[in-house]
Amino acid sequence: MSTTINPYFTSFNVSIDAYTLPERFTYPFQYVPHPLSLLAAKQLQEYLDTQTVWSHNFGLNKAEDHTTVIGKMFGVLVVETAQKEIGFLSAFSGKLASGNQHAAFVPPVFDLLAPTGFLNGGMQQLSKMNTVIEALEQTLEQEYVMQLQQLKVQRKAFSIELQNKIFDQYFFLNQAGEEKSLRAIFKTRSDNNPPSGAGECAAPKLLQYAFQHQMKPLALAEFWWGLSPKSDHWKHGHFYPCCHEKCKPILEHMLAGMLLDENRTE
Repeated sequence: MSTTINPYFTSFNVSIDAYTLPERFTYPFQYVPHPLSLLAAKQLQEYLDTQTVWSHNFGLNKAEDHTTVIGKMFGVLVVETAQKEIGFLSAFSGKLASGNQHAAFVPPVFDLLAPTGFLNGGMQQLSKMNTVIEALEQTLEQEYVMQLQQLKVQRKAFSIELQNKIFDQYFFLNQAGEEKSLRAIFKTRSDNNPPSGAGECAAPKLLQYAFQHQMKPLALAEFWWGLSPKSDHWKHGHFYPCCHEKCKPILEHMLAGMLLDENRTE
């Protein structure tokens, strides 16, 4: 029986006595899932197949509208708690069922969709600017040309400011408790701003939650669930490495000091 009281910690529903714990953490950019990761993924997939709390169009039901299919990357992180219990955490990348907080999945590093957050007001302001610009573009009167150009410059500047404000809300931990901002991580590595959506993938969410709650990460795996909305690259139920563009700089900080599996040729 689990003694860990945490709404996001999931105990294995079968005995794991015969399993050997990994000696090193998963090298996230090329790996073969550890048997415990496979067991955790199987348990999460069974939950995805049977839960009725939320509804998301994965395209797996023939009755669903396949023109709006949004397959999703999920992740599982096998952990050891401070009470020496072995279980796992679950996460999804981006949003799921139009939200980013659901039971059984760790919360986002920063909740962009909070009703009282700045993003909602910022997007409304951008929408108003777009409406004005679209209206001006419908007229051919010369007197509006300069005004239109100025509004487009203002819109671009506001959009950049809003994106930077989003980036400034993200801070990531590692096992030593060292915290680093999203912009600092990318500035150090590439001298560039982070790409849009950085920090919203499953792996950073999982590690962040584990470090915040004194859980030791043991093994990681990510799999695609559903049909692919854009290409045949993503296959339902297949496992994939973490992405380089958004995740690699973040995970290099978060995994600092941890023993990793062999860095295989990528």
